[in-house]
Amino acid sequence: MVKISMVEAEIRQNPNHPGLPLEQLRQKFGERLLENEILARYTSARIGGPADAFLVVNNVGELSEAAGFIWRLGLSFIVLGSGSNVLVSDAGVRGVVVLNRAKEFRFEDKDGQPFVWAESGASLGALARQAGARGLPGLEWAVGIPGTVGGAVVGNAGAHGSDMADNLVLAEILHRSGVMGPDGLRGGDPSRETWMVDKLGFSYRSSTLKRQPGEAVVLAALLRLGRSTPNSRVEIQARMDAFHEQRRQTQPPGASMGSMFKNPPGDFAGRLIDAAGLKGTRIGAAEISNLHANFFVNRGNATAKDVKALLDLAEKTVADKFSVKLETEIHLIGDWEPT
Repeated sequence: MVKISMVEAEIRQNPNHPGLPLEQLRQKFGERLLENEILARYTSARIGGPADAFLVVNNVGELSEAAGFIWRLGLSFIVLGSGSNVLVSDAGVRGVVVLNRAKEFRFEDKDGQPFVWAESGASLGALARQAGARGLPGLEWAVGIPGTVGGAVVGNAGAHGSDMADNLVLAEILHRSGVMGPDGLRGGDPSRETWMVDKLGFSYRSSTLKRQPGEAVVLAALLRLGRSTPNSRVEIQARMDAFHEQRRQTQPPGASMGSMFKNPPGDFAGRLIDAAGLKGTRIGAAEISNLHANFFVNRGNATAKDVKALLDLAEKTVADKFSVKLETEIHLIGDWEPT
């Protein structure tokens, strides 16, 4: 008689969810586990199909527990924060999606040097505003960024000439470890580690974590701030107001994902797409913004297929006209048909 693992048995019992041990997930997370949850509700572009399994975590403890359990099952998972910077396919995700709502933060002072420690689900823009209200400079560049601290660490988010690499001191990481055993479960527990900024290997809109997807989860981060002065609050507010006004004038309102492509060396993706004559181009209800060509806007009922077709069109047209290959800044998530 051939013995099969609990994971293999569950897979055989769930032909509609190949590879997903739903019963074990249900037993572990109970009513917290949602099935066939529509991801458009959780993305800034309001686009995305269903996730086979969807779990909300509210603090670092729950995030660590969920990640460890899912990894022990031999599975990977996708972490969603604010839902910006991602395009979820219309077919959705055949696996587990974890919504990170771990949002605690605290300001600290060590020998006169101010810092802020924040869980990875905290809003980076809200954190910048909180720092400004305390007269602590250094995060003004992030005031308009819609993403979370964890996403900003992974993608080295930046704006206005600064990025996370300028502020980050360290990140608390949960790292996948262990090897697959004969029972289908991983033999080792995930390791909680502290990574100093140098270990994160930051580059333009990238990091070691982004280059090695699925191997680690950001739990929290420690960011360095500037010292307060008598005029700090006024000066910080003035800078943030200027950044807000610049965004208002140059970036479209409405449902979008943020910048679609990375800027190529020495140029701007938006300029190239504009010069290619694509501003205002629509496919379905997805549109290349007339205000900024590196932003694609959902005009009401756009599908991921519509947006992907615009991405492909922009990439091909810019390559044909200017011999420049654009690289996407957004993440494509879920099941995609080959193009």
